[in-house]
Amino acid sequence: MSDQALAAAVRDEAGRIVAALARSFGSFDIAEEAVSAAVEEALRTWRAKGVPPRPGAWLAAAARHDALDRVRRERRYRDKLALVAAADPAPADTGPDERIPLLFGCCHPALAAEAQLALSLRAVVGLTTRQIARATLEPEATVAQRISRAKRKITTSGIPLRIPEGADLAERLDVVLTMVSVMYDTAHLRPGEDAGADRDVADDALWLARVIAEALPAHAEAAGLRSLLLFHRAREGARAVDGDLVPLPRQDRSRWDAELLAQARAELERAAALHRPGRWQLQAAIAACHADAPASADTDWPQILVLYDLLLALDRSPLVRLNRAVALGEVAGPEVALAELDGLRSRLGEYHLWHAVRAELLRRAGRVTEAADADREALAHTANEAERRLLARRLAT
Repeated sequence: MSDQALAAAVRDEAGRIVAALARSFGSFDIAEEAVSAAVEEALRTWRAKGVPPRPGAWLAAAARHDALDRVRRERRYRDKLALVAAADPAPADTGPDERIPLLFGCCHPALAAEAQLALSLRAVVGLTTRQIARATLEPEATVAQRISRAKRKITTSGIPLRIPEGADLAERLDVVLTMVSVMYDTAHLRPGEDAGADRDVADDALWLARVIAEALPAHAEAAGLRSLLLFHRAREGARAVDGDLVPLPRQDRSRWDAELLAQARAELERAAALHRPGRWQLQAAIAACHADAPASADTDWPQILVLYDLLLALDRSPLVRLNRAVALGEVAGPEVALAELDGLRSRLGEYHLWHAVRAELLRRAGRVTEAADADREALAHTANEAERRLLARRLAT
């Protein structure tokens, strides 16, 4: 029970404590390390003595004491001790928005995308370096070095832990939302594994999307991303069955989570009511079209194609064009979609899903031999076991 209480406290409070300590001590590095040390201390103490009445306040106090000890050992910070000692001793009580400025700092464009993800998972979500390494399938030493460099850059470059203002906010918010989306995607279809998701990381991404949407209620795209992730999670029970991957057209829709679908639709409606359309809302609207169809044959493909056309005006990435080609094939036929795919070969020729989509379109066009060749190419470019089994079955039939 103590470990569960600690996990909940870390998720709810770690980001707030890091943000408050970073402001008090002027060092992101000291703040993050102090919280990490407080979590380790809680793990030992709570197991031995039980969970304290106010877990968040206990963590905040322990982290603050550890930070003070670190400052005393750092000569260059000693002149700040008097000021820090007089500051608010309960950073966990500074309000729910503390995590959002911290998240914007972790996702500053001066940091590489990989560093943004690792640092956010560590400082905001509260994962350990080992957990992050497992989630990102990278060596623990690499992740530790990446986090250390990112923290050092935030401190030495004076990257502010605050929410941007004015015209910068929309662009910076999109970077933050992209990082959360990548976090969710990281939990799925991992090399060498089956189709089941790393639910801890996926849950963390969903939690973070909710925190952002609630903290920034006037920003429609925050609600749009949360809606999109809720649609994805609602289909999880039908998408992965006994470790095998089930394509959307063949999923048992009775296994979709009706409550999560209702939450996703409500969040999308809330975003639409703000009359500020964006790419995350459009992707959520596409997911809603799939969710609204009682069966795969009832899917409103013309509407989905219209939504993809709108999305292309905002995001011309090759992955958006690949997904649009699927809808185009349903509306205009496989040959038209294949012509669209051929224009993506130079950018997606090494991507297994480009070959897999092309194989399906070739098969529908009656070009069976070419379809088999495309499936073999897809098989050669994926390391996920569930995808490999699915492609092997397609080749066998």
